[in-house]
Amino acid sequence: MSHAPQHGRDPSPARPSPRPPRRTGRTWSPRVLTAAHWAASTTALPLLIVLLVVCVDLFGGTGRIWLPLLSAGPALAAATSRPAGVLGVGLLASLLGAGIGARHAVDASQLVAVLAALLTVTLAGTLASALRVRRERTLAAVRSVAETAQHALLQPVPESVGPFQAAVHYSAAAAEARIGGDLYALVDTPYGVRTIVGDVRGKGLPAVGTAALVLGVFREAAHDEPDLRDVVGRIERSLARNLGSDDFVTAVVAGYPEPGQLEMVNCGHAPPLLIRGTEVTPVDPVRPAPPLGLRALSDESPCLQVVPFTEGDQLLLYTDGVTEARDAARAFYPLTEGLARHLCDEPARTLAAVHQELLDHVGGRLHDDAALLLLRKPLAARAPGAGSRPDGRVPAAGGCEGAV
Repeated sequence: MSHAPQHGRDPSPARPSPRPPRRTGRTWSPRVLTAAHWAASTTALPLLIVLLVVCVDLFGGTGRIWLPLLSAGPALAAATSRPAGVLGVGLLASLLGAGIGARHAVDASQLVAVLAALLTVTLAGTLASALRVRRERTLAAVRSVAETAQHALLQPVPESVGPFQAAVHYSAAAAEARIGGDLYALVDTPYGVRTIVGDVRGKGLPAVGTAALVLGVFREAAHDEPDLRDVVGRIERSLARNLGSDDFVTAVVAGYPEPGQLEMVNCGHAPPLLIRGTEVTPVDPVRPAPPLGLRALSDESPCLQVVPFTEGDQLLLYTDGVTEARDAARAFYPLTEGLARHLCDEPARTLAAVHQELLDHVGGRLHDDAALLLLRKPLAARAPGAGSRPDGRVPAAGGCEGAV
């Protein structure tokens, strides 16, 4: 599943539009795709097979040889049509088969055997079609529940939160999944905008449950705790009570308590990327800290990093499903270079281009959950003649203000 909110442009000068992402593989025309979908969802192909046998008989006189092929009509209809359609194809095939047999004076016992086979295939196909329709309804209901769970757990990120533009892309590795073990949240609190991006160890329903636990605690603590380190501490205590000894969550928690200052607590997660102008810089933790849930096994605790963050700056938080994605040659996706190629003033467009390039890199399907969350501080409108801020390089990270 991917969220890609669209944003209006701010009054800042626009950078050049990113080059269109590479496309790989053959692209079918809309007419071909429409025709293929129609053929697969109707009785057209089964009827064509039945009518083909009739045409062979009318123009070649050898229809009696192909009488057993008539049973392919209702058999194929079972995979593409509803029960009534299977019965209709089977009835038509039986009537045409009886007509061909009578025309060529086919032996009665042989004709009865062919018609009995047609009847058996039709009844079996009708039952199979009914079961398929039932499974499709069940799958549709499950998908609806999954989409509801996605909106409850991974709530859509609005296009603007507090002073920021924002965008997110999320892809679950499972083909039919809507949610997985990666997590993100972005909330506006009395203490400024706060966000979390994390990755739960493992996959499947246990990982989803852990992600739900982390997000629930984060959303509550983010509104209650003035200190970002106390937000992380509440998540840690909750996980310590509920996780197994081998389970953990890597995460980055960030906050914007006052203009020009971004706070971050990194708990064993991939370093965020700070974008200033066209320069992309990883924000490595000043002191490495264990993932959430493993605090008891280490004396190290996360520290609070302070990063200068002013107008025009952007911050990308992501999970290892992005940086560990490999192509056919087993090469990792170069996120830093890809992000620099596609930077623009609209986070949604930037992430859409990066995400498409990521899919092209892996050949169309990710093998791990992947989340990308991009924040941008827009440039404020300036009065004519007003000076702009210096374009000097700012250190990627400040010092550590203490342990959680």
